[in-house]
Amino acid sequence: MESILNLEEIREIVPHRYPFLLVDRVTEIDEDSGMIKGYKNITANEPIFQGHFPQAAIFPGVMILEAMGQLGAIFMLRKLPQERRMAYFAGIDKARFKRMVVPGDCLELELKLVRQRGNFAVVEGKAYVDGQLAAEAQLMSSIAG
Repeated sequence: MESILNLEEIREIVPHRYPFLLVDRVTEIDEDSGMIKGYKNITANEPIFQGHFPQAAIFPGVMILEAMGQLGAIFMLRKLPQERRMAYFAGIDKARFKRMVVPGDCLELELKLVRQRGNFAVVEGKAYVDGQLAAEAQLMSSIAG
């Protein structure tokens, strides 16, 4: 997968850091359609697997939603000045989990901007593993400032 934004460039846009930065790479941005794609490699070394679950590691659904939210934040914040680069969840609707995500999976994320009004945005997100839908949701966010 070709990189549009690598990890260092992502860190310049969003404030998240290890262990909570959940986007490894951005692979596509289409400004005209309001779409962004990226991925998170799920490894056995993720700190979350110490407790979720030690006997059968499953990447939590809420972390998949957070990864989607971070990708949406990258789309929205990348053109803003540094002092305005903070976005917060305002809501999550229609969240559905279709497949377990486990160590070794590449969580492919895809978001499309549905609407934006001022500092408020709504995106539809999907997460795939090996071409299979793992999760989907509608995410609302508010940009600080």
